[in-house]
Amino acid sequence: MLKIWITGSTGQIGSAINKVLNPMGYEVFDTDHEVLDITDLEEVLNFCKVNRPQVIINCAGIASEKECSENPELAYKVNALGARNIAIAAFKLNAKVVQISTDDVFDGTNDLPITEFDKTNPITVYGKSKFCGENFVKEFATKHFIIRSSWVYGEGNNFVTYIMDKAKRGEALNISKDQKGTPTSAKELARFILYIINTNEYGTYHFTCGGRCSRIDFTKEILKLAGLENITINKVDKSESEYSTNHPSYAVLDNFILKLENKYKAKSWQDALSEYIKESK
Repeated sequence: MLKIWITGSTGQIGSAINKVLNPMGYEVFDTDHEVLDITDLEEVLNFCKVNRPQVIINCAGIASEKECSENPELAYKVNALGARNIAIAAFKLNAKVVQISTDDVFDGTNDLPITEFDKTNPITVYGKSKFCGENFVKEFATKHFIIRSSWVYGEGNNFVTYIMDKAKRGEALNISKDQKGTPTSAKELARFILYIINTNEYGTYHFTCGGRCSRIDFTKEILKLAGLENITINKVDKSESEYSTNHPSYAVLDNFILKLENKYKAKSWQDALSEYIKESK
């Protein structure tokens, strides 16, 4: 059985991985910040010495741009140094490491789908701290998969649940009219992670569901699938939106390397969203 350590296991992606993996095929070690502090190198090394995982999937991090902006030291400590510690431990074990990253490592000023070969230029504290985490993983872990995704939703609070909760209360929605991306379910991302860790095709990947849309179209599809269409949508500038103020305007990642290899294809964002909403009811 493959021994996997999932950090941040109670978050959206960690929870999704636990749901989609075959428990007969893996021995899983789940930790969150209350169980293990990834910013403490000795704690990370001791955990690995005892449990000796063959794969480490680092889902831990501070993803809230607001929280990162208000406490940049903590953001860099968790998103950058935490990733460094995981990478050092993985190298010592000769283990594979998966680092979850984000479209926020780009500035969002382009108007063409962004490939793995395009120049990064993070402009937010969150994006900068995650980019530093990527670089630490590249520097210290030989067997690494860096996976960037965007507009991820899963268990817990996210854009989809936010929209549905407000709509159920009959409240109008102030949605950004100038944002484009690809909604990606944590479940689809988890399925890809479990695929890629069983290969030796190391490197940086973009992974999102298929297609692209505006934040407005995403909202309309959520409401349609949830049967909550009679809700007012106010189309506003990103700076005036309720949920996505600090996210890049253009967050369409191109799964370019996966297309080149022609080995894995994700569901469309509409099909993945439909699956998520059906399971949420």
